Amino acid sequence: MAPAALMTPAQRKLGMLICLVTIVLAVLDMNIVSAAGVPIVRELDPVHGVDRLPWLVSAFALAATALLPLYGKLCDLYGAKRVLLGAVGTFLLGSGLCGAAQSMDQLIAFRAVQGIGGGGLMSVTMVVMAHLKGPEEEGGGKGGAVGGIVAGLGMAIGPLIGALFTDHLSWRWIFYVNLPLGLLVVAGAALVLKLPASAGRRGLDFLGAALAAAFATTLLLVTEWGGKEYAWTSPQLLGLAAVALLSLVLFLWRQATAAEPVLPLSLFRIRAVRLGFAIQGLVGVAMTGSIMYVMMYLQIARGVAPTSASLYLIPMAAGMTAVGLLVGKLTGRGHAPQTFLAAGAGVAALALLLLGLSGPATALWLVLAELALLGCGLGQLIGQLVMLVQDAAPAHQLGVATTGVRFFQTLGSALGAAVFGTVLARVYGAGEPGRTLGAVRTLSGAAREHALGSFTDAVDVVFLSAGGVLGLALLLALRLRAAGSAGERAEEERPVLAA
Repeated sequence: MAPAALMTPAQRKLGMLICLVTIVLAVLDMNIVSAAGVPIVRELDPVHGVDRLPWLVSAFALAATALLPLYGKLCDLYGAKRVLLGAVGTFLLGSGLCGAAQSMDQLIAFRAVQGIGGGGLMSVTMVVMAHLKGPEEEGGGKGGAVGGIVAGLGMAIGPLIGALFTDHLSWRWIFYVNLPLGLLVVAGAALVLKLPASAGRRGLDFLGAALAAAFATTLLLVTEWGGKEYAWTSPQLLGLAAVALLSLVLFLWRQATAAEPVLPLSLFRIRAVRLGFAIQGLVGVAMTGSIMYVMMYLQIARGVAPTSASLYLIPMAAGMTAVGLLVGKLTGRGHAPQTFLAAGAGVAALALLLLGLSGPATALWLVLAELALLGCGLGQLIGQLVMLVQDAAPAHQLGVATTGVRFFQTLGSALGAAVFGTVLARVYGAGEPGRTLGAVRTLSGAAREHALGSFTDAVDVVFLSAGGVLGLALLLALRLRAAGSAGERAEEERPVLAA
């Protein structure tokens, strides 16, 4: 019996709502600290905390990335419902610990605990959504597209919610609020979801997952520590780079030889899949950098309060939602998603390049317009990439293909936070040698104006770099062949959940 047949249409709709809420929980917590960063630093580490802010995003994203390759196989072994409940439970544990953190070190470590569960929330929900597809629905990308739009909205409104809690309660409530919502998700999933307990027992490639985690971790440490904690040519950085390269080589070897690889290399023979993975990673890099540093620019360079700064993301969220829904309807009527991917990458790159021209006196209405333009571009990318990869993947590899999309996006987000943090620190340090960003608030007069100018220059370089990343995504999108190319499409009929 098909999984969807175990549930009534009303139960499937309620189950889909539960899945969307879990995605929102995960994405909000990945981005909610963007607006709350300044109050967190002020309380936990006013001297060096600003330089460590990127780790609040990176720790979450890195932990999620490390376990992503395993989640699809865990669903095969134990059933998607059990794995989802375990992931939500871990996420709630991390949320409670983050709310009680007494230092930046504790908060970063507890964000990693959150990330372990958060990675499961994002990837396992996509598997559950595939289970929930009714027999009357054609194709496998609808749920992925809707989930992608919801995830994009979460990235945009996360800072707003974080600012509201920070201004009116405490930054700790950005974590505590997950507890009641998460418990509702657990109760709803336990009572409503009726999915198979397992779909056949096969071995898990723990070695491959461990090598993937080692590669992601060491690569992120190189980008985070390079030029700040250690010189780029220091033995520590060169050693980490060597470990990252060795981990990657061993991971590729393991995926080529393992009986049940966590990320089969055969997927990369499919042009649409490998380009979709690459574009998704680049979008993750650009989105993380743009949202985090827009908030920093508004708060530090323009003196906008956290809540007011977060309101500037509303045009971005509105553009993302409206364009995403429109593109979903157009692709449903037969329009090629590749066209929208190229247009979206181009529009988003243009918006970031315009943001890169911002200065200390740029009209704030112009910043609003540029953010709306960015949302219109991202709305054509978010969700469409998931659908493209799902439609192109072979039927028996649908699950690992979906997990692969999440793997590259999450790794891109982690790298974006770390790399752009490094870029910001280096450019600002060149203009203000020996002075940290945290010291800007203590300055006055000409010294303050000079420091704010140096900070604005550094943020502009971040925006321009993010625009360049999306420019590369545009080039890759232009290389995608039409959806009907030989050897690029999956079978018309696919099971609800592929192995």
